[in-house]
Amino acid sequence: MAENIKFEVVTPEKLVVNENAQIVVAPGALGEFGILSGHTPFLSTLKTGVIRYADEKGKDHYVFVSGGFAEALPDKVTVLAESAERKRDIDKERAEDSLKRAQERLAQGKRDNDMIRAEAALQRAIWRLKMIG
Repeated sequence: MAENIKFEVVTPEKLVVNENAQIVVAPGALGEFGILSGHTPFLSTLKTGVIRYADEKGKDHYVFVSGGFAEALPDKVTVLAESAERKRDIDKERAEDSLKRAQERLAQGKRDNDMIRAEAALQRAIWRLKMIG
């Protein structure tokens, strides 16, 4: 049986995950990547999406991340995210409200900083809702 790897997800506000994992799969800026124990060290930017990891017993867990960085070392994966939420912590009603607000702002059709923020908010809401089903 393969060794586990230490996995942490940290935001400016809190430590979201601090566990041992069999595998970590993350949404890298250039594509999804997976990390196992003994991985070659590297650093990657992350795009908005979902990190999937299998705990020590093989059970899958999901964490929504909104941007940030991932550092892989042979024995540890650290994610520094702008924001992160475990699947169980996502408020479906709040995510649906965010989706609706973003869609309404985008429907206005103006191309300015508000639209860029609305597009980012739309992506975050879509990923949160995808993750919780």
